[in-house]
Amino acid sequence: MKLNESYGKLELLIDGNWKRSVSSQTQLIYDPGTGESIGEVPFATTEETNLAVETSQKAFEKWSNVPILERIKYLFKIRSLLEEHRDEIASINTQSHGKTLEESRGEVQRTIENVESAISTAYTLSKGETFDRIAEGIDEFSVKEPLGVFAIICPFNFPLMVPFWFIPYAVVLGDSIVVKPSEIDPVPTAYVVKLIEDKVGLPPGVLNLVHGSKDTVQTLISHKLVKGVTFVGSTPVAKRVYQLAGEHGKRALVNGGAKNSIVIMPDAKIDNAISPIVSSFFGNAGQRCLAGANLITIGDDTRKTVVNKFAKASSELRVGYGLENSTQMGPVVSKKSKERILDYVEKGLSEGAKLASDGRETKVISYPQGFYLGPTIFDQVAEDMTIAKEEIFGPIASVLSYDSLDDAIESINGNTNFGNMACIFTSSGGSASKFRHEVDAGNIGINLGVAQPAAPFPFGGRRESFYGILHAQIDTVDFFTDKKIVISRW
Repeated sequence: MKLNESYGKLELLIDGNWKRSVSSQTQLIYDPGTGESIGEVPFATTEETNLAVETSQKAFEKWSNVPILERIKYLFKIRSLLEEHRDEIASINTQSHGKTLEESRGEVQRTIENVESAISTAYTLSKGETFDRIAEGIDEFSVKEPLGVFAIICPFNFPLMVPFWFIPYAVVLGDSIVVKPSEIDPVPTAYVVKLIEDKVGLPPGVLNLVHGSKDTVQTLISHKLVKGVTFVGSTPVAKRVYQLAGEHGKRALVNGGAKNSIVIMPDAKIDNAISPIVSSFFGNAGQRCLAGANLITIGDDTRKTVVNKFAKASSELRVGYGLENSTQMGPVVSKKSKERILDYVEKGLSEGAKLASDGRETKVISYPQGFYLGPTIFDQVAEDMTIAKEEIFGPIASVLSYDSLDDAIESINGNTNFGNMACIFTSSGGSASKFRHEVDAGNIGINLGVAQPAAPFPFGGRRESFYGILHAQIDTVDFFTDKKIVISRW
């Protein structure tokens, strides 16, 4: 599998073998930049999904007994493989998702960093604890043991990075996994899994891949051999996944949607803030859970200055096909996504918001069928408007204005149910401190537009942006293992 006009019908990876699905239910895969089909994804049958879980359980029984120092060697191979193929992986990612090459290269780098983090984690955080003579003649110690089979349910917006919030940690800790990519853009995930399967030499069944939609997810979560599930996606689906996991007694690490606010204080260095703000709102065409959504200015003078500069800088972005190096913003991921985002623009206008920048008619002449939208900025947005409250997940910015930081914080905490990220631009340490302490969000940014946690930190999230206790990345050490306590007297 490599960058090509067509990837054909994707296959399933079960027990170390690539298999053509017998399912009659399939979905076309599109290149968002051209609007043309580049392949077909089958929705695995219940029998195929169950087989993936059952073979994964058999693999776990042997894999969990492999010494951790031996398991680490596989991660070093995976890291080298990703480094060797990083340009090809980035190109396939761009063709499948639509994001720019620069954004895909950044995603590949984040993917590699999580493999590196998992390597270091295996040496440190997976250790147990010992307490000699906790009582007369009694010693006590704990160990962290792998649990079994885990399902990794992936989103469309980061088909490489998000799976690797989980895959390397689960593998090095001794678990086995069944990965289900997004049915919208499954090629990048499938490509990397094929690289690993062909070149790394993991024991058959440790890493499995099935394709599908909600029925596949339900089959995975409800299977008696699956110990837990990770999920990243929209909040309505996240709620259902978390509920279903609870009903079946499974561990769940579930990330939902977002409505992230960025606050601009009157004392902010606005000229320095514009570039990171543009990147936050329109990077990845606004399709990321850490994208800016509401731009909150303190004071009307600040609003006028910021809107003018923000609209001008956004209008200068070169919208185009992601595989062209000159492109600064690619298309949205699908025709359906474009239509949904356009519905929100109409909703904003009908509720009285004013367009400071209108990207609805953006065209890319060489690719007339691509799913393109330009940066769109709403000014004079009231907090009770739909566009200020609901997740849009596209290149749409809503500008709201308040008289004070207290009012802004109250709006961030109370106007939506999301709590993924919030950022502030200010020259005041006091304002920054107040903001980081009082805002109810899992990731806080100060004088930057995207508060992206590095791999050795957990990916925060609160309220309806996250369901569970342990977060992605480093927290998965405790998610993929359980403590066994041993108390002995001799």
